[in-house]
Amino acid sequence: MKHILIVDDAATVRMYHRTILEAAGYTVDEAINGIEALEKALNKHYDLYLVDVNMPLLDGYSFVRELRGHADIPQAPAVMISTEAKASDQTKAYQAGANLYIIKPTRPDVLLNNVRLLLGESGI
Repeated sequence: MKHILIVDDAATVRMYHRTILEAAGYTVDEAINGIEALEKALNKHYDLYLVDVNMPLLDGYSFVRELRGHADIPQAPAVMISTEAKASDQTKAYQAGANLYIIKPTRPDVLLNNVRLLLGESGI
């Protein structure tokens, strides 16, 4: 079973994404900011990170940069998800090390198809 960490400061967004991912058979953990997410990533292996851009303490860009630069954390795909729709936001996400940038709100099928693609799962 694949483990996904949702990193978002909005409880409603975490619940929405958790519901979609758990219904598809994934195990989901949550973090409310990048600092909590880094602590979790140091203690548990995740197969994918679903990361909000705008969060207090450590934003999504900084979290993904830290994740990519940390030798003790196994690398896994990171999906940045945000209401920010400018091309510069997407560029910044990819420069930080994101594998994909999605504009929210996103439809459940779009989210799941992208997650499955990044996890190398067939049946999309």
